[in-house]
Amino acid sequence: MTSATPRERLLRAVVESALTDGIADKSLRAIADAAGTSHRMLIHHFGSKEGLLVEVTRAVEARQRELFAAQGTGPQDGDPRDGDPRDGDPQDGGRGFWSHLRDPALAPQERLFFEIYGQALQGREWAKPLLQGVVDDWIGPVADLLTAAGEDPVTARIDARLTVAVTRGLLLDVLATGEGDQVDAAMERFMQLFARGRG
Repeated sequence: MTSATPRERLLRAVVESALTDGIADKSLRAIADAAGTSHRMLIHHFGSKEGLLVEVTRAVEARQRELFAAQGTGPQDGDPRDGDPRDGDPQDGGRGFWSHLRDPALAPQERLFFEIYGQALQGREWAKPLLQGVVDDWIGPVADLLTAAGEDPVTARIDARLTVAVTRGLLLDVLATGEGDQVDAAMERFMQLFARGRG
């Protein structure tokens, strides 16, 4: 296995700091201090604070996909394997992963994701890298889960796209409205309707 490059190690340190203490409202110097580096090194590797924010957001997204593919949920009831979609019903894994995404600790990073996403859609050059795989990279893991549960591959990819869209839409909803109970009820309703359609 190849060792991490200096850029990869630096990005990992910044991501850890971002997930613990936030990042969007910090200066580049403050981000560098928290990661144990200098702002000049961050500029050298990422070009600007904006470029760094894009890479941090992409790295966090990659971590979430790894977690989804490996476990299906975040820690729940003391056991990180609870709700593992490989244990049977994809709904169980979906509920567990939704609970993980709704962790208030992830809200700052989710706000940052939508902020940069919007900038990318407005054509801001610095934000455009976020669009690379922003949907397709999620379709694969979700479709794999559905295929393992018995769906044909073509339908699984369509349903995966729908699932990604609904999940992101409801995350945006709860960030905008704060109506967590209503949003959670909407996700539960989606999963029930989805299961009924698959049945």
